[in-house]
Amino acid sequence: MNEPQRAHIAMFSIAAPGHVNPSLEVIRELVARGHRVSYAIPASFAGRVAATGATPVVYDSVLPTEDDPDGWGTDLIDNIEPFLRDAIQVLPQLAAAFEGDEPDLVLHDITAYSAQVLAHRWGVPAVSLWPNLVPWEGYDEEVAQPLYAELKASERGRAYYARFGDWLTENGLGDTHPDDLLARPRRAVVLIPSALQPNADRVDTSVFTFVGACQGKRADQGRWERPAGAEKVLLVSLGSSYTKHPGFYRACLEAFGGLAGWHMVLQIGRHVEVGELGEIPGNVEVHAWVPQLSVLEQADAFVTHAGAGGSQEGLATATPMVAVPQAVDQFGNADMLVGLGVARRLDSATATPGEIREAVLGLVGDEGVGVRLAEVRARMAAEGGAPMAAALIEAELPR
Repeated sequence: MNEPQRAHIAMFSIAAPGHVNPSLEVIRELVARGHRVSYAIPASFAGRVAATGATPVVYDSVLPTEDDPDGWGTDLIDNIEPFLRDAIQVLPQLAAAFEGDEPDLVLHDITAYSAQVLAHRWGVPAVSLWPNLVPWEGYDEEVAQPLYAELKASERGRAYYARFGDWLTENGLGDTHPDDLLARPRRAVVLIPSALQPNADRVDTSVFTFVGACQGKRADQGRWERPAGAEKVLLVSLGSSYTKHPGFYRACLEAFGGLAGWHMVLQIGRHVEVGELGEIPGNVEVHAWVPQLSVLEQADAFVTHAGAGGSQEGLATATPMVAVPQAVDQFGNADMLVGLGVARRLDSATATPGEIREAVLGLVGDEGVGVRLAEVRARMAAEGGAPMAAALIEAELPR
């Protein structure tokens, strides 16, 4: 087989950990194989991108940031309108940034609508890097149509789709429905393990290929050290966005504070102050941020919001999980983890200290959970990770 041609690959994403982080090891692998990678991203994530060896192409975004999670609103239309608004104003920025240096192939996150327009304009193939669950045969009828029916019938929803359609028409994609642009890629590399995919047997594998966990070593994030004398370690983390839950953190402190043999690592994010938690027991450490993968490699249990990243990190490190989903795909991920027999699910708004403690201790004390986690981890490893993702992307390069 001929060696793949060294190419210029352009990656496009948004300033959100759950969308950038899953791609980084894939980009690092592409760079290691000799490709030149330009990565379009807002300035707040440029450092993470540069650490992979890619060249950040910085653009200005109008999406709500991690500092303003309430900026996403509460209704479905509030959640989707910002992506279109951002894409429309980002497109001319990126067209100008790549003028005269157009790539051979476009990689893009599922939220980077402008990337698909640019790929069409440049006449190059596009590959979607999909960081969460994908649609399956029957998804439209079972999920999308019921979910979007009310929105599409509303005045605001009709205006949104009209604006989206007009924008696509203006850019030569008038035959593409907005829903198809988002959910029907030509080719997609899926950066989650198939174990987290609902109805995996009904996914079109000619389009979507699962490559499992691509988290890498993350040595640049530092290493967490397990304290001497800590028989068991519990990590509690609700990710980076939906972290404003001091009441839940206090319940976790009451559940495991002072519990013999246990050490708890509590990540509270940037929206809660330590002072809101009351007295911190001696067997608990509290941080705004922790090197999660390093902690999980040494942890015995994980209380998680069940985001795509956290869920697969828990599976990759064979850590039993208590899922407390907060938003979007986290509820489905939580159900998948429970279905795999490696997690229990609680409601963070109502969970009592006793329920949290019982859930964690029950998982850790169940030998069957450990067996099932080992089986899932082996299946994930067989999916190939970042090297497989890079090989699939190289296969799409023009020859």
